[in-house]
Amino acid sequence: MRRPTDEDTLRKSRIEAAWKGQAECAGCTIRDLALFADLQAADFDLIHLPIDELEFSAGSTLYNAGDEGRALFTVRSGLVKLVQYLPDGGQRIVRLLRRGDTAGLEVLVGEAYEHSAVVLRPALVCRLPREVVKRLSVETPRLHTQLMKRWHAQVRQADEWLTGLSTGSARSRVARLFLHLSEVEPGCTPEPEVELFSREDLGAMLGVTTETASRVVADFRRSGLVTEVRSNRFRCHTDALRQAAGE
Repeated sequence: MRRPTDEDTLRKSRIEAAWKGQAECAGCTIRDLALFADLQAADFDLIHLPIDELEFSAGSTLYNAGDEGRALFTVRSGLVKLVQYLPDGGQRIVRLLRRGDTAGLEVLVGEAYEHSAVVLRPALVCRLPREVVKRLSVETPRLHTQLMKRWHAQVRQADEWLTGLSTGSARSRVARLFLHLSEVEPGCTPEPEVELFSREDLGAMLGVTTETASRVVADFRRSGLVTEVRSNRFRCHTDALRQAAGE
């Protein structure tokens, strides 16, 4: 059996550093969902910059719109909102990122960040240097395929957000948001429970005022479309919500 050389040892350490970094990627519970899901050990020999695991508290910012894009981010846990600020000082939330989602894909085509990524719920994320992802996307088809899937997923999500949460009455928009959240919450049941956001964030997601968002949610509670089981957590009565969503 050939004894390992110094070059073998160095190569192995680079692979392990890239694969683990501070993020322990090899043992990641969401590896099957993440951008690097299909990569094999040999692919990590192409990585020469660390992949860091970072914790962010609610209200923290991963990056701001217009910043030079130096990295992509994979959400391992928590919730991140992508925010677009309007000329009048208002804001619109254009997408929500959850476990396994990738933020900052636009940096791969040389663009600055298009939105501000703000943490809604405490989040654990992996920071992927732009140069690492660009090199892998060129040199291994496995990452290229994952990138194409994520571009497609973002386009689909943008379409769904536009048609589902930005059109119709305020009542129908709120109902669709409850249904959307109920579908992505783990352990979905016929009457799933969801955690709602601040009324300001609701307004920014749905394109309505904070007061309107508060009024509709209060009306849903009174009408039995949702039941508040504890502060800002609601049980969704999906049949009734579907009827309201179609109004």
